[in-house]
Amino acid sequence: MSKRTIALRPFVNTATFASARRGIVDKVAVTLLSAFLLISAPCAPAPDNIVSSQFRHAGRAGRAGHVRSVGSASAISPTCGPLHTQGTQIKNAAGASVVLTGVNWFGFETQSFAPHGLDVRNYQDMLDQMVHLGFNTLRLPYSNQLFAPKSRPTSINYTLNPDLRGLQGLALMDKIVAGAHKAGLCVILDQHRPDAYAQSSLWYSSDLTQAQWIHDWVMLAQHYKNDPTVIGADLHNEPHDPATWGDGNPATDWRLAAEKGGNAVLAVNPHWLVMVEGIATYKGDSTWWGGNLEGAKQYPVQLSVPHQLVYSAHDYGPEVYDQNWFQAPTFPKNLPGIWQQHWAYLQQDGIAPVILGEFGDSSVGTDLDGRWQRAMAAYITQNAVGYLYWSWSPNSPGNSGLLEIDWKTIDRDKFVILPYLGPTFAAVKYSLCARLEIRAAPCY
Repeated sequence: MSKRTIALRPFVNTATFASARRGIVDKVAVTLLSAFLLISAPCAPAPDNIVSSQFRHAGRAGRAGHVRSVGSASAISPTCGPLHTQGTQIKNAAGASVVLTGVNWFGFETQSFAPHGLDVRNYQDMLDQMVHLGFNTLRLPYSNQLFAPKSRPTSINYTLNPDLRGLQGLALMDKIVAGAHKAGLCVILDQHRPDAYAQSSLWYSSDLTQAQWIHDWVMLAQHYKNDPTVIGADLHNEPHDPATWGDGNPATDWRLAAEKGGNAVLAVNPHWLVMVEGIATYKGDSTWWGGNLEGAKQYPVQLSVPHQLVYSAHDYGPEVYDQNWFQAPTFPKNLPGIWQQHWAYLQQDGIAPVILGEFGDSSVGTDLDGRWQRAMAAYITQNAVGYLYWSWSPNSPGNSGLLEIDWKTIDRDKFVILPYLGPTFAAVKYSLCARLEIRAAPCY
């Protein structure tokens, strides 16, 4: 994160239903769910048969390492990876289309050198909670400084996380990846910044050469080559001015750098998805850092291994920065056109798949921020866009996360608008937890 109607059938996390008292759940849940969908329909349209389809499949779908497939709650892939692309779709090894639906859990890229929240909670507990909520993917930001011998983690409560004691750098990342596999999450690694102190405009800096940037990506690709949990590389987080696209300048052309870095990764691990973010400004038109993919139409990223490229965009509301389009008299009806111009055209015009690598806001109300976030959630649903919500953590500067400040309670208002899982799952989950007085992990 920087400063600054073809409706999919939503995916319900059936493990939660299986643990509830099956004999009395269905009638209550169907009634509650139907009422909730009528209320929330303007934000997240859903097909008429959603209730029956979700409960028909309840109890069948597994969790561990599975990416949910488009259009069927019971159709899942046997493992996270390998994944590939076909047209604008991401496919699993069986050829089924999948939608990556996940969250960002930051901390490895900071001076903590560990995911945040481990001072108050067990890491596996949090990973399990992500899956209970219906997510299938975790984006894990890191800085290259993480791999330095002196980069020791801080703010870990080893009483709560005894198996993390003595681990740092890649070994600590291995533990989080293993925990994600155990929970049933796929992992995307994100080179968020060169060092632990600040975001960089380019993929290299005075402390990290382009050669070292590639070296570290090759090291990670080789290290996780035989682990299907890790499905891809987000090559660099939020390139922005002076980053360019397609001008051929080796010092600033992010498209050229992404091809070079992506090809190096694929040379050792040809099954990873290579995720390429946009820049900020293209031919005088500026938007969010990492959110401008206009140049990809004329200058597409071309990788040595076909069918592994996924474009990624970041988009935020006025809470992060008050862009001029938030003040337009047509707001929020003007938003789809802006998204189409900057990144969504790639998928809508049949060019390549796009995932929303970051979006999020503190509000879901009637203010500008809330209207933006609800409009984005509806757009994602209507256009079958995968996403990775920013963020899991409640201590994100500029916007809060899905967790409340206690690092345990879910912000219900945000969660219920999230595409593919919020409108259906949350309505049943919270109502049943209250009525049945369930206090187990799925009812956070």
